[in-house]
Amino acid sequence: MLARLTAPDLVARLTGEVLAELRGDFEPIPIGISARHVHLSREHCDVLFGPGYELTVYRELYQPGFYAANEMVTLVSPRAALHNVRILFPLRPASQAEITRSEAFALGIRPPLRLSGDLDGSAPITFVGPQGSVHLDQGLIIAARHVHIPPDVAQRWGVRHGQSIEVDIDGPRGARLRNVIVRVSEGTLLEMHLDTDEANAADITAGVTARMVR
Repeated sequence: MLARLTAPDLVARLTGEVLAELRGDFEPIPIGISARHVHLSREHCDVLFGPGYELTVYRELYQPGFYAANEMVTLVSPRAALHNVRILFPLRPASQAEITRSEAFALGIRPPLRLSGDLDGSAPITFVGPQGSVHLDQGLIIAARHVHIPPDVAQRWGVRHGQSIEVDIDGPRGARLRNVIVRVSEGTLLEMHLDTDEANAADITAGVTARMVR
């Protein structure tokens, strides 16, 4: 789940973008902090919550057309369980769960570092909902850090889909991150996604931004 920005955060973000454009710099990249969450297929949503169940909106996410649901599941491994794992939607063709490395240690599992949707050879996990459970032979990952970039911004910056870039992060514990994967698509908003382990390490809070390194 991603942190919500307040009105002052948004004003500061927009001001920074305008100043960057006037200076000819790369504009600041908003940072979305992603907590553990799951994506469900229609089939698995039916098993976990009942046939034909429709997820309900907890809140809108920053990216257009994406939502956090009120509904949650429990992730279960042979060693432990993670409770209150929120569902993000719309539904997807294949179910998956995204957790941090710290949470993976607690579960006793070593999921691979992957982009969302890249599930071949990923770790097994069991979802438990109010109406049933689903075991996935593969579907548990640690999400690789990435940045969503609209096509016009990607062209202006000279970057392409799938490329790895470096970014500098603002703030009192600023950091430089390598291996940030570029994801270019129509209708997306400029935003970098980090998980809570990464955000905590750099002391990132709502309103902190990153900037691509030349």
